[in-house]
Amino acid sequence: MKNLSVTSFFTCLVGVSVLSLGAGASLAQGTPPPDHPAVTVNGKTYTPRSILARNMGSEADRITAFPPHHIIGNIYYVGTNTLSSFLITTPQGHILIDSTYERNVPTIAKSVADLGFKFSDVKILLGNHAHGDHQEGDALVKQMTGAQVMAMAEDVPLLQAMKPDGKEHPIDRVLHDGDAVTLGGATLIAHLTSGHTPGCTTFTTTAQDGGKTYNVMFGCSLRPPAVVTPALVDQFNRAFKAVRALPCDVQLGDHGAQYNMQEKYAKVKEGSPNPFIDPATCTLEADVQQAMLNAILAEQPQAGRP
Repeated sequence: MKNLSVTSFFTCLVGVSVLSLGAGASLAQGTPPPDHPAVTVNGKTYTPRSILARNMGSEADRITAFPPHHIIGNIYYVGTNTLSSFLITTPQGHILIDSTYERNVPTIAKSVADLGFKFSDVKILLGNHAHGDHQEGDALVKQMTGAQVMAMAEDVPLLQAMKPDGKEHPIDRVLHDGDAVTLGGATLIAHLTSGHTPGCTTFTTTAQDGGKTYNVMFGCSLRPPAVVTPALVDQFNRAFKAVRALPCDVQLGDHGAQYNMQEKYAKVKEGSPNPFIDPATCTLEADVQQAMLNAILAEQPQAGRP
């Protein structure tokens, strides 16, 4: 993949999404974005293509397990190099956030086992948003574990259209903004942060570390498309405002790059401060994506602005 041109990279990426989602389903990435506008946030410059490449990486990155690891409290990472999947453990079973691609489910199951837990103990499956790289594997996870699949109401139509190998997408509970998901003493709150998809969901919870309680945010993508409508602008602006208002000491995301996962993981050392506790970065993704949204708007014809 490293030797491909930029155009070839995104052609392949869209092809992968098509194969993963099946005909008629919404593409996670859509068509390759233009490489403009460019925005600079905290001294770093971003373009739509650089953000997408940062999030997705290569095909190998999307299917290769990143070392499963403890994040904080009862929260663990069990995803791939670039597609996040999180395990929240409890005495009454576990919660999994994001199944990613169906072909990654056995990889996620192995990562759970490598941490010393049983994949069959997953009782609840959540998803950040209805794109194949995050929720295509839901049916297989349910088949393997019997977990209850829960999804934000606004994403239900997109999920129902997601049928890998013809499998119906299971939905056992429909969530709404502010709903609580509880299991074994763990509680997650679902926050509607729509824009990237209609039901894009940011989850919050708390975790214990060193005798202290920390607020954890599982962020949903805030990445805008190449062309935005007034309605989408309103959704994104509501999402940016909502994310900034959430209590947050530990920022996580549906792509590891959104919270510098690999750099933070490399800093994990026994006896050292937990690098994932980093409240200063909790709004960085919102800052980047809001700057990008405003720059896209500035480039659009006046008729496309709100």
